[in-house]
Amino acid sequence: MAEAIVSLAIERITDLLIYEAFCLNDVREEVESIKAELERMKSFLKDVDHKQEQDERLRTRVREIRDLAYDAEDVIDSYILEVAHRGGFHGIIKRFTSLSTHKIGKQVKAIQTKLGDISKTLTTYGISREGEGSNSAAEMQRRLRRSYPHVEEEDVVSLEVSTKDVMDLLMKKADRLHVVSVVGMGGIGKTTLAKKIYNHNDVKRHFDCCAWVFISQQCMPREVFHGVLIKVLSPSRKEKERIDKLKEHELVEKLYDVLKEKRYLVVLDDIWRCEDWVSLKPAFPKGNKGSKLFFTTRNKEVALLADPCSSPIELPLLTDDESWTLFERKAFPENKMDSHACSKEFERLGKEILKKCGGLPLAIVVLGGLLATKKSCTEWEMVLKNINAHLNKFQQQGCHYGGVNGILALSFNELPFHLKPCFLYFGHYPEDSEISKKELIRLWIAEAFISQSLEGETLMEDVAEQYLEELTNRCLVQVGRRDHTGAGVKTYRIHDLLRDLCVSKAQEENFFKIVQLRMNENKNHFLHLTVATISKARRIVVHPSKRYVSLKGKCPNLRSLLLFQDEDLIRLDISNCNNFRFLRVLNLLRKDVLWIIPSEIGNLFHLRYLGLKCAEVVLPRSIVKLKNLHTLYILVKSPGIIPNVLSKLERLRHLLLINWYAFKNWHNIKGCCQVNTLENIETMKYIRVENLTKNNALLKLTNIRSLGIQFKRPEDVEAMLRSRSFGSDRLRSLRMALEGSIPFPELKQLSHCHHLSKLFLCGRIKEDPSPSHHVLKFLPTSICKLTLFFSHINQDPMPVLEKLPHLRILCLESSSYTGTRMSCSANGFPQLDSIDIKSSNLAEWQIEEGAMPCLRSLHLAFVPGLKMVPEGLRYITSLQEMKLEGMSRSFLKRIQVIDGREGEDFYKVRHVLSIQTI
Repeated sequence: MAEAIVSLAIERITDLLIYEAFCLNDVREEVESIKAELERMKSFLKDVDHKQEQDERLRTRVREIRDLAYDAEDVIDSYILEVAHRGGFHGIIKRFTSLSTHKIGKQVKAIQTKLGDISKTLTTYGISREGEGSNSAAEMQRRLRRSYPHVEEEDVVSLEVSTKDVMDLLMKKADRLHVVSVVGMGGIGKTTLAKKIYNHNDVKRHFDCCAWVFISQQCMPREVFHGVLIKVLSPSRKEKERIDKLKEHELVEKLYDVLKEKRYLVVLDDIWRCEDWVSLKPAFPKGNKGSKLFFTTRNKEVALLADPCSSPIELPLLTDDESWTLFERKAFPENKMDSHACSKEFERLGKEILKKCGGLPLAIVVLGGLLATKKSCTEWEMVLKNINAHLNKFQQQGCHYGGVNGILALSFNELPFHLKPCFLYFGHYPEDSEISKKELIRLWIAEAFISQSLEGETLMEDVAEQYLEELTNRCLVQVGRRDHTGAGVKTYRIHDLLRDLCVSKAQEENFFKIVQLRMNENKNHFLHLTVATISKARRIVVHPSKRYVSLKGKCPNLRSLLLFQDEDLIRLDISNCNNFRFLRVLNLLRKDVLWIIPSEIGNLFHLRYLGLKCAEVVLPRSIVKLKNLHTLYILVKSPGIIPNVLSKLERLRHLLLINWYAFKNWHNIKGCCQVNTLENIETMKYIRVENLTKNNALLKLTNIRSLGIQFKRPEDVEAMLRSRSFGSDRLRSLRMALEGSIPFPELKQLSHCHHLSKLFLCGRIKEDPSPSHHVLKFLPTSICKLTLFFSHINQDPMPVLEKLPHLRILCLESSSYTGTRMSCSANGFPQLDSIDIKSSNLAEWQIEEGAMPCLRSLHLAFVPGLKMVPEGLRYITSLQEMKLEGMSRSFLKRIQVIDGREGEDFYKVRHVLSIQTI
């Protein structure tokens, strides 16, 4: 890991020499000399990584190198900060005294001397000073362009017997609260089995409603009750707002009342402690209707306490044959279907290596992912040798998970240096978190894990995506949810044991420190994070708790502060920003408060990521001084006050001003925008422009990928459509709204956006005078998700939309279609996965057999004229869920079963797994 930290320092210094060249002009020689010294040191750190495990003295030397790399960053960042505070980049060097130059020279010299001393001692350990270090930037990009077969889903081996046993128990009648439990050690496949059962069609049909919640070590009862209630009710936005405000005891009562009328299945995944079950139990009524709770746990006592009459199902370890099957799929992904693809020598080594996994699926998957990157028998032999060394170490330490921990540690050590900090960053997130890919990438970039000097034709965001793909293919992280395209990734997850490894390694390296507080602490007690509390940690993460948290004193080493707390319990005094003067990342969550940010935030010159999630925010004009800001992410319930200076932040890449619930609250960006100042912008949403002729920089967004913009005048829409932004191949997501009743101008320019996959249009779309030309003819064939709002289209949209070959998600919102008849023809909508129709005049909907063959979800809301379910719905066997909201009583009656009598349209929806009426 020291190699990775030194490499990060080198990349950071390289970026500073490029992008802060004017600021570093007088000390360039000193800065380049320390960069060269670190480069030499990195050249043999790779060898150190394999030897330090056995030598405490060598580990001490490695820690010293790491700390000196940190010191080098601090010295240079401090100098740049001093220059910035003396007047900025215009004329400052002329006024700058030689004192600061002399000071940095002395500090650099001291670091060089210490590095030189360490370098001399390393030869006594038999470490060569020759040879190349880890991957250079150019080599890194060549590696990342190598293609890997994408892992679509987790491989499942030998769960058939356990699946049948659990299914039998779930379907069994009971006149009490029946808890079905799956017990086993971490990594044995409990969650994999639970997911397989939860998504089984027979389970979906058997229960009225199903909900899944992660529990983990830090059980938060209120979040559990809230999550189950939202899943069971699928409430409207207003109802959700009311639920959000309920206190914990009110949530318990409401959830109990809702569930007692249903046959429900609730999965509590990874519940650890008996006291957690005691706190959750009051919300779940007896299963008089055959309801079930389904636990996964490492603690058999929890299962027995929850239901003493039910024997927990204990998952067995894999047999040798099962282990080999799973291993082969991971280690030889290119030949997944060819059982004879593995040569005899690879097979011999593989089976020898497998013995070290002890039949544990997680260990097999991770080790297989590691070996998939090794292409020779020699490399496999080296892995076997290293496994033995790691296992001996963990067994000597008496680790409960000695075998698997050794394999996971080896997989981490085998990562190329550029992936190590990226992987450790997953440890920031609370257990079982669903981690947003976009947020993670923006944080990596802000942390300087992705070098700006790499950026050419390939954006840093693209490089980060390639890093994530490599971590996924190494089986170190898991795909959570797919995005609207069905192929891309929206969220990631990480297994608990791998997250534990991240946290352990991060603490060893002072990479980050987690402040995690138990939920049963006295709420009135304060925790003060002081210099002594956080020591030399470069990053501080505060996880949810019931204690007040305040940050006091100077934190000279702090680079990142991430607070995941969703309570008004954090007292952060930003007014004295010198306490956090090197801060690069500030991410704060205070959902229910107005946050007035003091003007001193402008002193955080190095800040690259500012994330604020709160009820309302007031930003000062001083944020214009945040010249290095890459991401400004503000998620609020009310617009608040955003100063009209954002367009002066020349390095801004992602500007997100988002309302928590509604799409209507767009933010104003008025004049004061110079040409080309926004050339780096990739994401800009959601803003309102009043006059594009004054705001002409918005017409030059050549790197824009995601744009959300509201117009007051149709001529501004025309100007934007003619701009370079819409001639760019980068545009992927577009959200446009036009105020008032004036229709959009001609939108045919959108047909040239051949890479546009997500389109949202809010506003009237002008009808074509020729009846042979459909109003929606401008839509590009690349569209995967389409949302129309207040479009007032009179022509049936289906004849055009059903021909879009990649369309997966269709939302026809309020008054988007004002006609009364729609027709979907055979073979139309070949990829459509879900369709929402809301607030429509629709009265007749014809669906031919063969239409929408992939449709999985249908949502109808407030369509009073529709009197019956379309006949063709019975042919769509892929349909799994229907949500009916605000529909007429007669419509609902036709599909219900009352006193054993089926409604006259029930045969059309008999195959649908879940039908929810609101």
